[in-house]
Amino acid sequence: MTANVSTSLNDITEATARAVAENPAAAQVVFRASGVPEGTVGSAIALGQYTIRVDEPPALGGAGAAPNPVEVYLASLIACQVVTYRFWAQRLDITVDDITVAAEGDLDVRGFFGLDDTVRPGFQAVRVTVRITGPETAERYAELQRTVDAHCPVLDLSTAATPVETTLVTA
Repeated sequence: MTANVSTSLNDITEATARAVAENPAAAQVVFRASGVPEGTVGSAIALGQYTIRVDEPPALGGAGAAPNPVEVYLASLIACQVVTYRFWAQRLDITVDDITVAAEGDLDVRGFFGLDDTVRPGFQAVRVTVRITGPETAERYAELQRTVDAHCPVLDLSTAATPVETTLVTA
């Protein structure tokens, strides 16, 4: 798996470390997204040059034309886990022949619909399963998992409080 990376991730890390040492402000990156309604409950989200579409299944008022927001979150978590595993496997010199990541979350819709204000509107639990094959020992892969869990940005969004400020602008 790590042999397929065209640029050494360690080289990228070293270049980033040098740039940040010279200019600490270079460590700060801002990501942006914006969205507009689409269909009954869907949306089109602009992410730079990309657009992703989000919808709900018919049971929740949508057309089922795209993944729903919590599925997009699970996809983001999986994608971030894959990237973080690949990065840290190379950084720790751990050989990974293959990796697959699956995630599932339990959501009680009573929170979203306001049917029970004691139920949170987000996932009550999320389970991530990572399957790795390769020649390393179980202990080395456990070390990799601990490192990934400590450094995965999207996992961190779920496990640590992130301040969010919402601003309403009216015309």
